[in-house]
Amino acid sequence: MKPVIGVIPLFDDKKDSIWMVPGYMEGIRRAGGIPMMLPLTWEKGDLEQINSMCRGYLFTGGHDVAPKLYGETESSLCGPANRQRDQLETYIFHLAWNDDKAVLGICRGLQLINVLMGGTLYQDLPSQFQGSKEIEHHMCPPYDRPCHQVKLTEEGPLFRLLEKRELGVNSYHHQGIKKLAPGLGISAVAEDGLVEGIYARDKRYIQAIQWHPEFMGREDRDSGKIFREFVEGCK
Repeated sequence: MKPVIGVIPLFDDKKDSIWMVPGYMEGIRRAGGIPMMLPLTWEKGDLEQINSMCRGYLFTGGHDVAPKLYGETESSLCGPANRQRDQLETYIFHLAWNDDKAVLGICRGLQLINVLMGGTLYQDLPSQFQGSKEIEHHMCPPYDRPCHQVKLTEEGPLFRLLEKRELGVNSYHHQGIKKLAPGLGISAVAEDGLVEGIYARDKRYIQAIQWHPEFMGREDRDSGKIFREFVEGCK
């Protein structure tokens, strides 16, 4: 039986509406899972029922993570947050953690997982992270191409999965990990030293990446492997 995988919805502020990037759903579907976009709710009873249906979760990109979640005052250069998403994902993450369910974080997903486990973020890389001037973290379209390299750590799961030391990735973000949370290991690092891949050392499958495999298309083997391993982790 194919695993049902909950996918965190994106939110359009102008239209006051949830939406979804097709590549998230297609990546899961091609890898053998059944993607299910979650409602934007924080009703605990509803989320617990949803949790009984899902074998894992994909934490998607989107809004900036609210700085109050990691104990900082919001900078003028911090982008808009979404309180509903923060609440939804916080509760879902704790349900997944307690039940040892698989979680894959992408872009914001990586940042949020780091925060929920006790880490902090650069609210704006161009102004707060010196290394961001060395490589492009906020590329222009099209997004289905690499714009910089990351090095995979030999002890991390990505190195074992992809069997390579370096990987070309796409990149579209202005925030990133500042302090790594306790309990997280590093699986990938950008050329400028920014952490771009993480995993929970004491869990079966909680991993996250800063780049966007959902935009790389069905022909990109490495992106396909990442989705397939995630779906296998949900079984």
